[in-house]
Amino acid sequence: MEIIEQNKEKIKFIAETNVSLANAIRRSVSEISTLAIKEVDFYKNDSALYDEIIAHRLGLIPLKNQKLKQGELIELKLKKKSKDENTFVKAGELGEEVVYPEMPIVLLGKNQEIEFVAKAGIGTGLEHSKFIPGLLYYKHLPKIKINKEGESHIELANNYSDVFEFKDKLKVKDATKCEIDNDDLKDFPGVEISLGKEIVFNIESWGQIDAKNIFNEACKVLKSNLLEVSRALK
Repeated sequence: MEIIEQNKEKIKFIAETNVSLANAIRRSVSEISTLAIKEVDFYKNDSALYDEIIAHRLGLIPLKNQKLKQGELIELKLKKKSKDENTFVKAGELGEEVVYPEMPIVLLGKNQEIEFVAKAGIGTGLEHSKFIPGLLYYKHLPKIKINKEGESHIELANNYSDVFEFKDKLKVKDATKCEIDNDDLKDFPGVEISLGKEIVFNIESWGQIDAKNIFNEACKVLKSNLLEVSRALK
């Protein structure tokens, strides 16, 4: 296993595995439990947006993944009246549970007012996409072979600067960023692309949990599901 990039929001690594397992892990991301707003009670809304539109926007605000029991809810209250033209209501006004406090909810005009109570609870992406904590995708790691004839193709370094570089001769800079195939290389003899057993995983977090934990939690979900199937077959 080789880690290419890693921080809280994103992780990129290479691992030798099969596509079936990689796809099973990807699908398991939808079964990770996270916190999101489930329902909203409006008491006042003078804005240009309907209650339903604001409720939809609230549901998509990433919240810190508090450990709540299934069925347990927390309340996020907001009340604001605009004294000036064009006053933004931002997600941070809901409280400390919000991951990105600068996310805009709605724009209020002068003397417009909004008041609501939002209720957040635990759910999974199988229930609604707002509970999905991030994005996991993968691809085969391309194997790029450059022989003597292909070392002079400076055009590839110019056209695909993320993948190739030219220093006296053509070299591979970063195969993980390669999105081309042999059809794209038909005019460049001496350069060939094949697929090996290694898979490049990319995981991006929406903020509820770290990117690394998305992968770990997806693996736990998959393991739990497999154990359930195993018990059922006994």
